[in-house]
Amino acid sequence: MFSMHDNTISRRVGAAVLAIGMVLALLTTSAHAEKKKKKNLAVAKPKPTIMDVLDISKIVWPNPPAITRIRYLNYFCSQKPPETPTAAKARWMDRLAGVAVGQTVSNERRLFQLVTPYGLAVDSKNRLYVADSKVHAIFIFDSETRDLQLIKNGAQARFGLLTGLAIDDSDRLFVADSELRRVLVFDAKHTIESSISEGLANPSGLAIDNENRFLYVADPELDQVLVYDADPPYKLLRKIGTTGKAHTLSTPGDFSKPTNVAVDKDGNLFVSDTLNDRVEVFDADGKFIRTFGKPGDGPGYFARPKGIAIDGDGHVWVADAVQDRVQVFTPEGQLLIWMGGHGAYPGQFSALAGLAIDKNNRVFTSEQYAGRVQMFRYVTDAEAMEERDRRKAQKQNKAADGKSENSGAHRLAPAGSGGESIENASGVREAATSLVGKSPAETGRAGKRPETNTH
Repeated sequence: MFSMHDNTISRRVGAAVLAIGMVLALLTTSAHAEKKKKKNLAVAKPKPTIMDVLDISKIVWPNPPAITRIRYLNYFCSQKPPETPTAAKARWMDRLAGVAVGQTVSNERRLFQLVTPYGLAVDSKNRLYVADSKVHAIFIFDSETRDLQLIKNGAQARFGLLTGLAIDDSDRLFVADSELRRVLVFDAKHTIESSISEGLANPSGLAIDNENRFLYVADPELDQVLVYDADPPYKLLRKIGTTGKAHTLSTPGDFSKPTNVAVDKDGNLFVSDTLNDRVEVFDADGKFIRTFGKPGDGPGYFARPKGIAIDGDGHVWVADAVQDRVQVFTPEGQLLIWMGGHGAYPGQFSALAGLAIDKNNRVFTSEQYAGRVQMFRYVTDAEAMEERDRRKAQKQNKAADGKSENSGAHRLAPAGSGGESIENASGVREAATSLVGKSPAETGRAGKRPETNTH
């Protein structure tokens, strides 16, 4: 009797001990799993980069307290990635297939990305067009939503080496193809409308004169700029420059590998004469007006000028491919301000190539090595004058306290007038009078012109 009672007690104690052991084992396993999960989350969390903490609103030219004339906005480099779905608990079929807990089966397609962007243009809907010779496509970015459309090789058209772009007031798109030696014309719906090939050998930069209805095509192989009617049948009207001299001419009105062109509101034509390191200016009839720029690496000098554009105030913006900087001039060639330098941060460039300015005073630059397009905002003379007046009124209100502020200039002041200074992208002030107006030999900044891709 006692023996049976003792056995019953022993079984109950054993069961209780076993139950306690199982509970402890489950708690330990759960705690270990939770600790491991937290550790994995901590490891997976990426460290913030300098771009994550950089305040881009403070990237301006010139440096404060001067009135801002150029402001960095954003950049474009690829198709916007889709939103990442919330990770759900893995199903038994996923676990059987080897998918880890919290992991989803990837069915995402590859995103389109800029590789060697060059030509730039903006349509009436503020969409940015970018020609990429390596991708063989034209990227169309919505500058607000960053959504992307593409005009693809083999789909909407056949492309070889894409270079220049231009868009007229009716959103007709002109595309220079250097390899296939033609300029394709697309309508506003991106359907091929026509092709221009008469007289072309290596079409590059394009520009549209909407007032006079001219299409300008820079051809670096011919050392000429060809002028066409900008409407069907796109007749060749005339040629500017002398061909057949193996890129050796430097006489006024001639070129050595002209790469890009721009037109101002008066119909004057500005040409980047790349191997001659200068800009040449012609009127709407093709008559030579002036030239400015010399070889060198100081402010106001050029080392392979390429992209060129005109802002709403008539200033001439020129992209320097070797020095990786953008310089802004008066139409007569007086340096006003510059920005850039070698690098990958906002406002720096790597193999700077294309340049475009839209009707909203946004400035776009393309870089071959970085595979990106940067977007800036040009502060107009009227806006700068308004800011000057605001500062002046503020200064008068604080006069009683003996406080004052630097009101800055109401317009882009010509460098070298009255000992004024210009600023580079690093905020280093340099005396403009010691640079502008002197020869390269006097500044000691001239040298051999390095060889680069002239497209």
